Amino acid sequence: MTGAGVTQIATSQAPDVRRIIHVDMDAFYASVEQRDNPALRGRPVAVGGDRQRGVVAAASYEARRFGIRSAMPSVTARRKCPELVFVPPRFDVYRAVSARIHEIFARYTPLIQPLSLDEAYLDVTHPLLPRGSATEIARELRATIRAETGLCASAGVSYNKFLAKLASDHRKPDGLFVITPRQGAAFVADLPVERFHGIGPATAARMHALGIHTGRDLRERTLADLTRHFGKIAAFYYGVARGVDHRPVEPDRPRKSLGTERTFERDLYEWPDMLTPVSDMCQRVWHGCERRDITGRTVTLKVKYNDFRQIVRACTLMQPVTSAEELLVHAQGLLRGCFPPERGVRLLGVTLSTLLPRAQAQARQLALALEDQSPGSVSIGGSGVGRRSAGK
Repeated sequence: MTGAGVTQIATSQAPDVRRIIHVDMDAFYASVEQRDNPALRGRPVAVGGDRQRGVVAAASYEARRFGIRSAMPSVTARRKCPELVFVPPRFDVYRAVSARIHEIFARYTPLIQPLSLDEAYLDVTHPLLPRGSATEIARELRATIRAETGLCASAGVSYNKFLAKLASDHRKPDGLFVITPRQGAAFVADLPVERFHGIGPATAARMHALGIHTGRDLRERTLADLTRHFGKIAAFYYGVARGVDHRPVEPDRPRKSLGTERTFERDLYEWPDMLTPVSDMCQRVWHGCERRDITGRTVTLKVKYNDFRQIVRACTLMQPVTSAEELLVHAQGLLRGCFPPERGVRLLGVTLSTLLPRAQAQARQLALALEDQSPGSVSIGGSGVGRRSAGK
């Protein structure tokens, strides 16, 4: 296949092979801002706060040429590019645009797995609209997104999720790249392991220490050897090094956690100064739970110090959280375990995980309450926790 912005390697595809598209919006937040404000077009733009402790949430491609990336401290970004324009994020707008894009996806397939507001996997093995190939669908998707939203998307097409995501990165921005089954293993062989999705900096460093630098190096290791060094995830590494990934597109993939964090303008040292933002974060997390009608049993507190070292503390409860106040009680307990702080605290975060529908949690609590009130049970210490008496 030929055409502007399209590269394909090899040509054959067996009819029983999955056809997966990974769509990734180009510099999504920054592109929305440039679309809505013509004065920003062609200029280096960072979405985020320009305060002393601000962080770049997204950067336009004009800003990326200066080495500016997401999660970079704003002061560093400003140093790299004095002309950088900071724009406060408008998440309600980004969510609305994302919903519009997903409506476009749904015209082609019900098998859509969102990864974030700006990217998703689509399984088009059996598309809703008759098209000659997954590549044709990807081309049409990109053109429709541009026509209806004014934004550019890159797309990768392949026979599994791992390669489709690699392909979407390969010709960014505004690109389309195809990896067919005949070329999957060869494409992976020359890639540095840092480019593998699922291998972060720490794991890549461990692999380098073992002499594993590319997909070819990884392929030379036995599954037993990889398992000895990396545990259960070794099976995934073993497969993708050969271009193999059997994970399906999961349209109903449940959310695993809900959380928020905050970076402070000045370092915090005192309990009252930290308690207020933790309380606010608990309210925000619980509000998100109420909107989604979910709750959870694991409360996690993240603390980042002014030397950028961070710690994470968590507790998993017997019963799901039922209110923002209860969430705060557990978050406070975790925060107390970090006092007195070793250094000034620059960031705090609260997350709720081990999620489940609130109706399911309520049914579970009701069942336990009925069990506690049944004959042969006793109450312990007035705490409301029941235990069946044994042998009585």
